Amino acid sequence: MHKIFGIKEQEKYYDRPGAYIIPIRDDEIGVVETPKGYFLLGGGVKTGETHFQCIERECMEEAGYLVEIEDEICSAETYMFLPELGYFHPIQTYYVGKLLNKVKESVEPDHIFKYAKFEDIKDNIRLEMQRWAIEQALSHELPIT
Repeated sequence: MHKIFGIKEQEKYYDRPGAYIIPIRDDEIGVVETPKGYFLLGGGVKTGETHFQCIERECMEEAGYLVEIEDEICSAETYMFLPELGYFHPIQTYYVGKLLNKVKESVEPDHIFKYAKFEDIKDNIRLEMQRWAIEQALSHELPIT
């Protein structure tokens, strides 16, 4: 399933492919808390990097965890304007999976990884597309660890 958010203006956008994991544990979702709100673990795919390599790298940077990536669940894109970037077009693919062992601390001091109930954080998830992706993951019968 793929969904498009926002309205595309007649402007040149900065396209940014990204890959993200939605770790579900019991009735909680693994997210990163930042001063801007909650985000999924993941980020922009670097040149020559696969989605899995991106998620593995970002999970280590943002939370210090090794990860097991399972199934692709959905994808989404949005058209937005950010003062620091201009016209921005993130194109994100979402996977379910689980975090394994924590092997180090996050390299990003303002990123705090935590598990939380979706109902408690849904209004503070920074990107509408990521909130939608979590809803898709929760609505499927997936193996929950």
